Amino acid sequence: MTILDLAARSDADRAGTADLTVVGGAGHVGIPLVLSFAGQGLTVNVNDLNLDNVAALKAGRLPFIEYGAEYLLSKALRDHKLIFTNTPDAISKSGPIIVTIGTPVDEFLNPERHVVLNCLDSLLPYVSDGQLLVLRSTLYPGTTDAVDAHLKRKNRDLKVAFCPERIVQGYGIEELSRMPQIVSGTTPDAVREATDLFRIISPEIVELSPIEAEFAKLFGNAYRYIEFAATNQFYLIAQSAGVDYQRILAAMKHNYPRAKNIPKPGYAAGPCLMKDTMQLSAFARNEFSLGNAAMLINEGLPLHVIADLRRRYDLGKMTVGLLGMAFKSEIDDVRASLSYKFKKVLNGFAREVLTTDPFVTIDPELLPLNEVITRSDILILCTPHVSYRSADFQGKPVVDVWGLLENANVIS
Repeated sequence: MTILDLAARSDADRAGTADLTVVGGAGHVGIPLVLSFAGQGLTVNVNDLNLDNVAALKAGRLPFIEYGAEYLLSKALRDHKLIFTNTPDAISKSGPIIVTIGTPVDEFLNPERHVVLNCLDSLLPYVSDGQLLVLRSTLYPGTTDAVDAHLKRKNRDLKVAFCPERIVQGYGIEELSRMPQIVSGTTPDAVREATDLFRIISPEIVELSPIEAEFAKLFGNAYRYIEFAATNQFYLIAQSAGVDYQRILAAMKHNYPRAKNIPKPGYAAGPCLMKDTMQLSAFARNEFSLGNAAMLINEGLPLHVIADLRRRYDLGKMTVGLLGMAFKSEIDDVRASLSYKFKKVLNGFAREVLTTDPFVTIDPELLPLNEVITRSDILILCTPHVSYRSADFQGKPVVDVWGLLENANVIS
């Protein structure tokens, strides 16, 4: 069959020809994975309920920033390596299935394992025994084995693996090609097949048991979150003493290797770090004191900044401008961004709150940077986008916890 013949067939008809299916393949975890495998010549069934994201990919557009993905998407579409489906019955009945659904956290900070099981139950009528099922997103410890037991109770025989995603938002394409992949499985066959699969896109495989792999993902993110909390706590202590923490930090790190990994202070946010710390805390019966303290410090930093501003200024007579609404620099992802916590709290104190971001496109309330600067009495650097380094803040006072700005009227 020629490529032209394939192009003429519908995606639903072609689903059975896919080498690999990625459920949630049009999301933040899925797209780097899909394009990395397609770039190695695999035909990938992109199965996703988000019709807007699917439509964007089919049209050759990325629904969010993923550096290095444009060329791979264009090539995959040109070579007809992507099949787009959006219903469980379009899952390919042969070849591996990667599921990018993880365990979210409820309002009581407890993991919701049933979300994964419900997703799998919707797929079961359309998959074949003997297929490899790879769980990819963060899982509460014990979930992989629980999934295996759940399938056995339903008299289904799938090879269950857990291969945690560990990429940095926006740079998944690059990191998948150069970073080791952790592989685990509930049987030797599952481990072997998952290893063979991820060797296609990864330079190295590290094997663990399922619960070890689950902890590896959670421990990694919680450790980063605790690191940010430590430097944020140092920042608050230095601020209370009336000294410049950025100067202290620079001196600590200067030609001193034991301090080189201390991060700069800032607003630690995003969809993973706090959530994964919560999951560890829940597993430890809320006795994960380091994690609990980290959550209080990192989530509390915006409140400390606002309290300090209220002591200095009459915010009720002022317009506050928030610079950057994405949860980290140089991306457009606003999930769990602390910028919106700033906005919500400040709306109760300031005369007006204005927001801007050079990357975010989904927030209709965002304004151009120059308008926010001109109309604001005071500015808060929420996200350290590089473009803000060269911005003209018209002499307005700027709160810069990040230490990004050098020539602005920074409030210490």
